[in-house]
Amino acid sequence: MKKIGVFTGTFDPFTIGHQNIADRAKGLFDLLIIAVAVSKLKHTQEEVAQRMTDIEKIYTDDPKIKVISYNDLTIEMCHREGAQYIVRGVRSVKDFEYEREQADINKQLGNIETILLFSEPQYSSISSTLVRELKFFGRDVTEFLPKVK
Repeated sequence: MKKIGVFTGTFDPFTIGHQNIADRAKGLFDLLIIAVAVSKLKHTQEEVAQRMTDIEKIYTDDPKIKVISYNDLTIEMCHREGAQYIVRGVRSVKDFEYEREQADINKQLGNIETILLFSEPQYSSISSTLVRELKFFGRDVTEFLPKVK
């Protein structure tokens, strides 16, 4: 049986912090699925497709990475994909508390284990929200985004 993990998020945008978590997590699994969550309230399908394309460009030649989108419960998507694990990145105590609660529910309702990977110090202040805000005010955000191969 293949060990499959799912790294979930809206990834709006996918930052170097996300890339670091994905790169570290893929060594734990036979396959790591980067699953872009669709929020019907926030994002159009077109925006989600672009985010998926951006992530796919980073991992073009990596057979251990698969990029998908989903718009149902994470545990339902995990069951559909045959995944036994959810991977989440944690930057702070605030993140930890939220992720612990989510992990408890995902285990209880879907029998899916959650693996938390702590952010490396140089990435702990980087968030998609920060990058979007900097970009909104006209700042160059390339240092916070992965380099495409």
